[in-house]
This record gives sequence, structure tokens and C-alpha cells, in this order.
Amino acid sequence: MSKVKVLVVDDEIEFATTLAERLNIRGFEATACFCTEDALALIHAKNIPDVVLLDLKMPHMDGMEALEEIKKYNPTIEVIMLTGHGGGIPLIGAARQKHSPFDCLMKPADINELTTKINQAMVKRQTAINKGEGE
Repeated sequence: MSKVKVLVVDDEIEFATTLAERLNIRGFEATACFCTEDALALIHAKNIPDVVLLDLKMPHMDGMEALEEIKKYNPTIEVIMLTGHGGGIPLIGAARQKHSPFDCLMKPADINELTTKINQAMVKRQTAINKGEGE
């Protein structure tokens, strides 16, 4: 079985890099990206992650806009929103429409909780792929 591919997208470079390293140590194939535009470019270049950890507050294109673009491109990619702003979680709940995140966690998220959520998101993605959705 191949490793779960995780794309960490956060404009806080140290946070994104450290989180990707911690996930790699735990057996994931994690890559850090520091802006939503670069993340979308990677995805469009067929470097498709299984799960994206996406910061809500990003410069230029925020996390919710990036989520919509990711889901339009490939609806099976699961996205877990990360936010350092408690007010963002109810906003995400209210904004859930066609392109909703798998979950939303407060930063800094507990690494064990995060890895559990990533694995759950991967199960959901694999089920969608098996049903022929997206891809």
C-alpha cells in the first residue's frame, strides 16, 4: 500500500515545513507549500495529493476559495481546513455548500488528532475513487 500523500498549505513557512516533517516521520508522504496558488499549480500538474491541510487565512486567495478550486478540479481530494482564528470554524460550517471541507481544526492541532483525521479523510477519498467519482 502506498503512503498517503498530504499537501500542507500555509503561509507560515516554519509551521508548514515542521508539520510536513512531522507527518513524514509518521509515515505519510507530506509536502509543504506556502501559498494557495502554488498548491493549485502542483495539483494541476498532476501531483495530486490524497489530503490537503489548508490554512483558512491566506494572502491573495484564501482557504475557502482554494477549497472550491481544489474540489472543482478533483472532488475526491479531501481537504482539512486549519485555522488559528476560532471565528473561522463557525464561518466554515455556515459556508458549507457543494465544496465542503472534510473537517476543520484549530492550529496548532494535536498531531495524533490530525493523523487520525488524515486517515479518515483518506478512507473517504478511497471510497469515492472506488465509486468512480472524480478522477
